Amino acid sequence: MTPEARADAEQIFKTRCVACHGPEGRGDGPRAAGLPVRPRNFSDVTWHLAVSDRHIDQVIREGGTAAGKSPSMPPNPDLRSKPAVVAALRAHLRTLGVREEY
Repeated sequence: MTPEARADAEQIFKTRCVACHGPEGRGDGPRAAGLPVRPRNFSDVTWHLAVSDRHIDQVIREGGTAAGKSPSMPPNPDLRSKPAVVAALRAHLRTLGVREEY
């Protein structure tokens, strides 16, 4: 994964994802309360264990409806030709589910 892909993914997360998923990915962004289904909480370790990378990539690119999930999750068709950016976004989401060891 290139530094450019990571930088693009970080910017996309801030501009497209935070409004619903929140800055820490907990599904508590400012728009979350107005949605019919609460956005995915990416800090849920159980979810991370149950979901494949392929599924995450599909939802990022095609939106919730394509994966049988909420239509409130919009597609990102511009990312279809940017697999490295999708991989960087997925990697970022995966870090949100890592528990700190005490």
